[in-house]
Amino acid sequence: MLHSSGLTGPFTPSRRMIFYFSLLGFFAIFSTTISKNPVLPLFTQALGADDTIIGLIAAFSPLAGILFSFPVGVLSDHLGRKRLLITAGAVFLLAPLLYLFITNPLWLIPVRFFHGTATAILGPVISAVIAERFPENKGEMLGQYSSATLIGRTIAPLAGGIIISFFVFSPGLLPFRLVYAAAALTAVPVFIMTLVYREDRSAHLNVLPFAAFRESFVQFFSNPRLRGTACADMATYFAYGALETFLPLFLFSRGIGAYETGIIFAVQVLVIAATKPFFGMMADIIDKRIQIGAGLVITGCAVAVIPLLPSFGMFLLASSMFGIGISFSTVATSAYVADIAKKEQIGASMGALSSIMDIGQTSGPLVTGIIITAAGYTTGFLTSFLLALAVTVVFAVSVRNRAA
Repeated sequence: MLHSSGLTGPFTPSRRMIFYFSLLGFFAIFSTTISKNPVLPLFTQALGADDTIIGLIAAFSPLAGILFSFPVGVLSDHLGRKRLLITAGAVFLLAPLLYLFITNPLWLIPVRFFHGTATAILGPVISAVIAERFPENKGEMLGQYSSATLIGRTIAPLAGGIIISFFVFSPGLLPFRLVYAAAALTAVPVFIMTLVYREDRSAHLNVLPFAAFRESFVQFFSNPRLRGTACADMATYFAYGALETFLPLFLFSRGIGAYETGIIFAVQVLVIAATKPFFGMMADIIDKRIQIGAGLVITGCAVAVIPLLPSFGMFLLASSMFGIGISFSTVATSAYVADIAKKEQIGASMGALSSIMDIGQTSGPLVTGIIITAAGYTTGFLTSFLLALAVTVVFAVSVRNRAA
């Protein structure tokens, strides 16, 4: 791949490079998303699992992101990005094939964990590559890549649902196995594209001292600006996980049907995908700290007002504002981390950011569910708002000085 970062024409090396990364991200996220939504709970249920097992299986994929994103980032800093990308490509290709042989639902636990390592590797590594290759406009390029993955994430459930519906009268587990066959097929270009990726090997070491893990960990969490930015992402995805889980149930309690709920979420994803490149360009121009803080406040406010709204149109507006807040903040956090992290630790910093983001997205439904059970939806959604405000203050204090 070429190293130029100029974007003066439609067919420049840099345009081709970001198109390459975006296409890779689209196929990768399409493949992993079609493997879980909506097929995974249906497949698990068809194998005879109860609700407890279904929930346990669903939790193991994000667990891989929490555990592996940071170590993967450190590895990529020292062993090179290409090796990690090829590993991710191989997992994307092999994991869907494993579902084809499962007859006991408990086997889905290790398979889901294995599959989750693919996105745990891909996210921080590609973010690090983009940040390195596009130092002057990393926000815009990260936004374009993120939008491509969101398109894959949006289309995949539709494709999976069509396959299951078309073969609904087929015998046994055939409809589900066809979905996983489709996931494997769409992972083929991912694996091929990781094989043909070229990097400057001189930029990385070929050995990995064990002390590198400890050093990268200490460097990240001892830096208040990096720590504060990670907290901002955690709070954002805490709200995202809570809303994704409990908004459908709340809307149902208000008489909003599944069709209208689907529209609300689809529009939210489209808003995020459409605005991320623009907000990424904005992050390259304005103070990223202001953008992150403003995005957090918008996100928290959008969640807090939902229990107070009277109609479908207002719910749609609040969900769209939530999407704008997510887009506004998250496209700036990755770019800001790339600005302030040491050059030789960009991968580790992106990995730490990804791990903490996964912690937020995993804990959001858990904590909010407990609060909703005890005090109702209004208090449950208010929790995300209060966390967003508190973290905005923490973030502002952490990044008040430009110097490290």
